[in-house]
Amino acid sequence: MLGVTMLLSVTLSTVGLCSLQDKQADFGLRVFSQLTHGAADKNVVFSPHGLTSVLAMAQLGAAGHTLKALTTAMGFSLRERVMAQQQRLQLRDLSKEEAVEVASGVMVERKMTLEKKYRRALAKVFQTHLHQLDFTKPEQAVQIINAWISDHTAGIIPEILESGSLTDETRLVLLNALHFHGLWKVPFDPRLTQERIFHCGNGSTVPLHMMRLTNRFNYGEFVTADGVEYDVIEVPYEGDSLSMFLVSPFEPDVPLNALSGHLSSQSIQQWRTELRKVKRELVMPRFTLTSEVNLKAALLNMGLGEIFNPATADFSRISHDEKLFVSKFVQKVKIDVNEQGTKGAVATAAVMFSRMAVEEIILDRPFLFIIQHKQTGSILLMGQFNQPQLR
Repeated sequence: MLGVTMLLSVTLSTVGLCSLQDKQADFGLRVFSQLTHGAADKNVVFSPHGLTSVLAMAQLGAAGHTLKALTTAMGFSLRERVMAQQQRLQLRDLSKEEAVEVASGVMVERKMTLEKKYRRALAKVFQTHLHQLDFTKPEQAVQIINAWISDHTAGIIPEILESGSLTDETRLVLLNALHFHGLWKVPFDPRLTQERIFHCGNGSTVPLHMMRLTNRFNYGEFVTADGVEYDVIEVPYEGDSLSMFLVSPFEPDVPLNALSGHLSSQSIQQWRTELRKVKRELVMPRFTLTSEVNLKAALLNMGLGEIFNPATADFSRISHDEKLFVSKFVQKVKIDVNEQGTKGAVATAAVMFSRMAVEEIILDRPFLFIIQHKQTGSILLMGQFNQPQLR
């Protein structure tokens, strides 16, 4: 079984900013735990950054019990001036990274009037403006939204919405797109890549191309509160501001969810503090993962049923014209890890309807991988890989 968690996190430079990023990271990690629950031998790849960005845009327009549910589950409120400023700084720092491109979009029914405060908050916090669409022509709107996603993910994700996913009751679609292209600081030599046996999560084995690199890595050994022993190795990307953590249990029969449930911003900070430079020969798979996740079930389990409830959802700070609720919450992710580096893209969408409508380390069994941008701590991607996907 191969378990992979991909986490792109930005370490913040101030204590206050770290606090916000820790809350965002912890929320994303809790959602990831929900997504992998009952999927111990399956692949999962997920972007906490995409989820929290879209939910934060919804939070800015929420009121009453809906706002309380969102702030309680997420652990922070962007309606607080300090938090909003920290969010702006996070997005600014991410936009400076050559390897990372992020964008937020808001598609709104052209005849619906949005509150001025909401429009200003979106522009100020997320540097995004409204795109007016005619949702009485839903298929045309789907095409426009998919084109926006394709443009902002370098075509890696050509669409986020399927034909028929919108109706004339659609009033708002909140979007986030992420494109990541990081080159390893020390690339793997393709001549050393060999086919080896990989032990899948369901107990089967499969031949898989495995990359090999001997280098000095940050490495450490840790134990969870439940006594599960595991090791962590950090593989840096070019420029040293981004890196991938590879996390694997010592015992081959220990499932990945024995580790994923213990992931937190605090554990990642512990890794950063305690990892030490050692010489290791790293052997890991060359792999591609694609995933389409319906986030609604996970968010319901996180106590966010309020935002999906047509009768009680309160997004009156978005508009007083109509009563809105979230109908769909989906995310698509693709990641490709090879000898040169990592390419990845994420598209996240929330559709809102009118209420009316030298020691060798061989990763040939389950492991987690975590990519981290060291300056800010924002989690961009997570995943779980349990077996190679057939193309």
